[in-house]
Amino acid sequence: MLAFLIALVVGVGFSLPSLLQTKGPKITLGLDLRGGLSLLLGVQLEEALKNKYSSMAASLDYAFKKGNLLVQNLRSSLQGVEFDLPDKDDVKALNQILEGLRKDGVQVSIEQDHYTLGLDFPKIQEFHQQTIAQVISTIRNRLDQFGLAEPTVLQQGKDAILVQLPGIKTIQEEQRAKGLITKSAHLQMMAVDEEKDPYVHELSEEEIQKLGDVVLSYADNRAGKLLLKAVPILDGEMLTDAQVVYDQNNQPVVSFTLNAQGAHIFGDFSGANVGKRMAVVLDNKVYSAPYIRERIGGGSGQISGSFSVEQASDLAIALRSGVLSAPIVVLEKRIIGPSLGADSIKTSIVALIGGFVMVMAFMIVYYAMAGVIASVALIVNLFLIIAVMALFGATLTLPGMAGIVLTVGMAVDANIIINERIREGLRANESVAQALYSGYLNASRAIFDSNLTSLIASFLLYAYGTGPIKGFALTTGIGILASILTAIVGTQGFYQAILPKLSRKKNLYFWFGVQTSPKHSKKALHGTF
Repeated sequence: MLAFLIALVVGVGFSLPSLLQTKGPKITLGLDLRGGLSLLLGVQLEEALKNKYSSMAASLDYAFKKGNLLVQNLRSSLQGVEFDLPDKDDVKALNQILEGLRKDGVQVSIEQDHYTLGLDFPKIQEFHQQTIAQVISTIRNRLDQFGLAEPTVLQQGKDAILVQLPGIKTIQEEQRAKGLITKSAHLQMMAVDEEKDPYVHELSEEEIQKLGDVVLSYADNRAGKLLLKAVPILDGEMLTDAQVVYDQNNQPVVSFTLNAQGAHIFGDFSGANVGKRMAVVLDNKVYSAPYIRERIGGGSGQISGSFSVEQASDLAIALRSGVLSAPIVVLEKRIIGPSLGADSIKTSIVALIGGFVMVMAFMIVYYAMAGVIASVALIVNLFLIIAVMALFGATLTLPGMAGIVLTVGMAVDANIIINERIREGLRANESVAQALYSGYLNASRAIFDSNLTSLIASFLLYAYGTGPIKGFALTTGIGILASILTAIVGTQGFYQAILPKLSRKKNLYFWFGVQTSPKHSKKALHGTF
């Protein structure tokens, strides 16, 4: 009885904030109930491979310079990393540098003095799968830091990702969320080609490629472009933190911190290039290209670009959560209005209440007061489902509401089995205590067996299902556990509390809806439960 009362208090107490929309732990409504934004994103896997080769070229360039190896024409493309080694005396030192890459599955082909590094087809396929997983993880991290509750981020097909954002209501919120999701946040430090930059407008594409350079525009759309060395000094993979700070003019800027390797590369380059420019490049746009006045130690820097506080905050979130391994594009956008969600909620509640009332009416008519007790257990069961979901911050979707309706039916099934077993004992002229004992003993076996198999199915659906399937599995799983507590433990405790009153009744039809023989009224006076 005490367990039943505790379940009632906990269920009602933690359900009220969700039902009355007051302060406290609440259930989060899913996209189909609350409305919001649904995006289908395409992942540009070829660009991810190019970025990987570009990062590989940057690491090799640093290693070559550190080892004093003379390497010419170092460049990266979709096919891999290429360079020439004119001095054959450096082959041994070069092989030591390449040994680590070979262990990681990078193939090295040599034609005379020309080296080509790249991944084979199985490794490329594995890299594509890792890229999709990394992009999904990064998007989730960004949305969590952005403050969106329970976003859905799932892979669709080979190279697409479905993102659902409940609660997005305004165009401003939509644009901000979409910008945060799609921003690659690929940070690079790149050296300015000081010798050729004055002639950047006179160079053709072929000449720029032969120089091993790349031309990039400024992020603030100012006139002019910069000629930069195509192989970056370092990239965002070495970034560990990013925060919004304010400069001397009280304007928001993004301060970033590099890891130990990045700080070492940053310090060595700045020390060897005093008086030259180093560009801060984000997503192929130049944000600044300051002159290096002295060696920059500590592995930190700033990105400035006339940001608003909101823009700087979003950029810091994007940088902190990690660079997207591949650029993504919006393939499809759908906005689900709150009116559709309201209609879904209304229809679902009508179905739930309608089914609940009909089940309770049947139980009361067929089982009399035992039906009333079972109905009270059903109500507590429903409150417990809502309370547990609210405590864990679970998301309620339309399939989840269907799971609640199904759980009500399963909980009724448990009560029916118990009541029928009790009635069988009473018809066999057992005492009330004996009938209750044997009824719960026999019914519990069947209930535990059936509920255990259902619980395993719910667990597997939640573990391996996606989206709506998870919502359905969550509510059915919680409902099964709650029904065991209310139907077996709760009602049994209630009968124990009223057993003396039951034993004094000559006619048990009022309590269990069953006619008993006259002999039973005498036998019902004896026995314990």
